[in-house]
Amino acid sequence: MSALWRHERARLLVGVGIAGLLLFGLAPAVLSDFRLNLLAKFCCLAMVAVGIGLAWGRGGMLTLGQGVFFGLGGYLMAMHLKLADAGPGGVPDFMLLYGDGTVPGWWEPFRSPVVTVLAILLLPAGLAAALGWAVFTRRVRGAYFAILSQALAAAFVILLIGQQKVTGGTNGLNGFRSFFGYDLSDPVNKRMLYFVAAGVLLAMVLVVRLLMRSRYGELLVAVRDQENRVRFLGYDPARTKVVAYAVAAGFAAIGGALFAPIVGIISPADVGVVPSISFLVGVAIGGRATLLGPVIGSIAVSWAETSLSERFPSFWTYFLGALFVVVVAFLPDGFATLGRLRWRGRRSDEPAGEPAAADEPAPEPATSGRTA
Repeated sequence: MSALWRHERARLLVGVGIAGLLLFGLAPAVLSDFRLNLLAKFCCLAMVAVGIGLAWGRGGMLTLGQGVFFGLGGYLMAMHLKLADAGPGGVPDFMLLYGDGTVPGWWEPFRSPVVTVLAILLLPAGLAAALGWAVFTRRVRGAYFAILSQALAAAFVILLIGQQKVTGGTNGLNGFRSFFGYDLSDPVNKRMLYFVAAGVLLAMVLVVRLLMRSRYGELLVAVRDQENRVRFLGYDPARTKVVAYAVAAGFAAIGGALFAPIVGIISPADVGVVPSISFLVGVAIGGRATLLGPVIGSIAVSWAETSLSERFPSFWTYFLGALFVVVVAFLPDGFATLGRLRWRGRRSDEPAGEPAAADEPAPEPATSGRTA
C-alpha cells in the first residue's frame, strides 16, 4: 500500500469521524429544535451537492437541472404523504379544493410505502439514464448540455404549475401530518428525521468515495480530461457519463424525498432554474473536485443564506453573490484549494535530496491504460 493511499485513507477516516461527531453529537446537543430542523433541511440540499460533485467535479458535466430530480423525489414522497393523511380510500384535501374530488389512477399506487420508496429510488435515476444516453451518445457536452439541463428544469416547473388539480400548482403539496406512521408534529420524530437525513448524507459521501477510488472513477476523470482519447482506447464515454449522471439524479431524488417531510412542503419554487443554480453555487464554493467540499460548501452557503436573510433581508443576496465572485476569481477550485496548497507547501518543505518512498508509485497520466 502506497504512502499516498495510506495518507488519503487516514484523511477520509478523520473527515468522516469529525463529520459524524458534528452531525450526531454536537449539533443535537447545542442546537434548538428549530435550528436542528434547519440543519436537516441543509443536509437534504447537500445530498444534491454530493451528486453534483460526482457528475460535475469528477465527470465534467455541468448539471444545471438537478432541481428536476430533486423535485421528482419530493413530489413522489409528498404524494404518498398526502394519501396517507387522507386515509384508506381518502382524497387529499387540495384535490377537493381544486379538482373534482377523485384521486387520479396514477396516484393510487403511491398509497403503498414500498411502491413510493422504489419509485423514488428508480424513477429519477431511470429518467436521468434515459436522458443521458440520448444526449451523451450524440456527443452533446459543455455549454450545450448545461443549457439543455436547465431548459428541462424550466419545463418541469411549467408542468407542475399547469397541473394544479394533481400537483397543487404554485402552492405545491404541503400540510403533511405523518411520515410512514410517525406524527410530524412530535419533536422527537422531527429529530429522528434529522438523524435519518444526516446518516443518508454520510452514506452518500462514502458511496462517492468508493466510486472515486475505483477503476470507474479513474475512467470518469479520464473522460472528463480527454474524452476523444478514451474513445480511441476502445471505451464508450457515453456509458461512463450516464452512470455518473444517474447516480447524481438518484442522490438528488433522495434529498428531495426527505426534504418534503422535513420542511413540510414541496413546490415549484423549490425545483426550478434558480434552485438548480443555487445547488451549483455551494458546490463551486466548497470545491467541486473534492469529496467533502460540495457537502461543506452546500451546508455553509445554505446556513449563511438563512442567517443573512434574517439579519439583512434586502441585501443578503449581494453578500452571497460577492462571495461567489471572490471564490471564482481567486479560488476557482473552491475553498478546498486552501487545503491542497497547504499540503503542497508542506511537501515542498521536505529536503530536496530525500528519496521517495519505495512503495509510492510514480504518477501516471490520466488517460493511461491503467486509468482507462
